Amino acid sequence: GAWMESVKRLFGVLMLAMAIWLVSPVIPAAAAMLLWAALLLGYGFYLLRQTRWWAAMAAGAAFALLGAMQLVGVASGGRDALAPLAHLSGTQQHGLSFTRIKTVDQLDAALAANSGKTVMLDFYADWCVSCKEMEKFTFVDPAVQARLADTVLLQVDVTANDAEDKAMLKRFGLFGPPGIILFDGQGKEIADSRVIGFQNAEK
Repeated sequence: GAWMESVKRLFGVLMLAMAIWLVSPVIPAAAAMLLWAALLLGYGFYLLRQTRWWAAMAAGAAFALLGAMQLVGVASGGRDALAPLAHLSGTQQHGLSFTRIKTVDQLDAALAANSGKTVMLDFYADWCVSCKEMEKFTFVDPAVQARLADTVLLQVDVTANDAEDKAMLKRFGLFGPPGIILFDGQGKEIADSRVIGFQNAEK
């Protein structure tokens, strides 16, 4: 019946949303925002036109509004689908400032030159959705930044997945990002302290 058709269409929209989410890391941010705008506006206007049930109409209006926000955001220079209008309000949050390293030798040199501080090594890649989520939701948290204020912050970008990236991952037995390794003041990995996968600010 009509109810089953509505459910099928909803699942279709969810599948399209999953597809956009999966390709977002490997396409330009503006293109991803336009895809979100098309999906949200399309489904929103469909709900508004096809139903007289107030709850569905409210959902349609919400989807249309979210789609419009994506459209306005990309048109005005925004490049963050998770916060499409943040650049207009001046409320963009800044994350942690990492020192980028590339090779195992550079890591060893940084650990050797460290003056007794805890060191955090963050594995990142442009195609890693969870890495971007950590940047947007975890590393911008004031409490997280305060706790890491006296920590040496290193980051290795394994986007290229070249020989040096593979050597760095192999050193710690990681298959890929996201992953955070913590070292003590003597440059030794702190036992049972690894952070693997997305973690929220409280964690």
